[in-house]
Amino acid sequence: MPTNRIGKAVIVLENLTYFYPGSDTPALENVNLRVCEGEFVLVAGPSGGGKSTLCRVLNGLIPHFYGGRLRGRVLVDGINVSTAPVRELSKRVGMVFQNPVNQIVNVTVEEEIAFGLENMMYPPEVIGERIEWALKVLGIEHLRRRPTHALSGGELQKVALASVLALRPKILVLDEVTANMDPYSTRELLRLLRKLKAETGTTIVLVEHRLSEAMQYADRLVLLNRTVVAEGRPRDLLKEDVAELLGVEEPPITRLFRRLGIDSLPLSVEEAVEVIKECVEAKR
Repeated sequence: MPTNRIGKAVIVLENLTYFYPGSDTPALENVNLRVCEGEFVLVAGPSGGGKSTLCRVLNGLIPHFYGGRLRGRVLVDGINVSTAPVRELSKRVGMVFQNPVNQIVNVTVEEEIAFGLENMMYPPEVIGERIEWALKVLGIEHLRRRPTHALSGGELQKVALASVLALRPKILVLDEVTANMDPYSTRELLRLLRKLKAETGTTIVLVEHRLSEAMQYADRLVLLNRTVVAEGRPRDLLKEDVAELLGVEEPPITRLFRRLGIDSLPLSVEEAVEVIKECVEAKR
């Protein structure tokens, strides 16, 4: 289950509407959303529903690099995205993309993790400490001196995440980072994110298509289809069938319990075992 250390709002979107250059159709329309400090928010929705666009807004790539027309107000850790330089936002928001190959620029893992810190002009002793911490928190100390070209997809994704974590961002935004991972690697990464949230209070915004694993770790599920269609606890939205209407995947175990007519919908096999135990006890 998620660990709750939730505080003030660190992401505030008010009537956010965005048009890409040359487009008359908004990629995002009248989006209103607040994400609190220490919250793990899962964002889901159909393809073309604006999920990646939302990520680009949060780290300032929109509007500063993509251009286009942005209306409404976007505050990230109290900073107005429309007016703040991307460099300033990068100190607060760490972004990990779907394809880690596009994010890795150095020959070895150690050099890759150090790269952002060096660009931020951190002193060598701080860089060394941050590298050690990032490797340890992700359990990849053994990869330290490995060449990045020899890493697997799952290892590359962890290195990309480590290079972002080394900057100690207050907010971590991940755009479909498990898309190219096998089920085991996906589960391992989600558990690492839960551990990171619990130990550091990092705010996590995770965009995902494959939700059967991710739902059990999230404090809140946001369903996005150009605008926020619904938001709430994952279990509550599954009970209301809102996610299914958007074609959003639900955990197979949840679907099974729904078909069996059991009101307590589990999000994982572990939860299902507890529900069954409770049902057995109640019948004794």
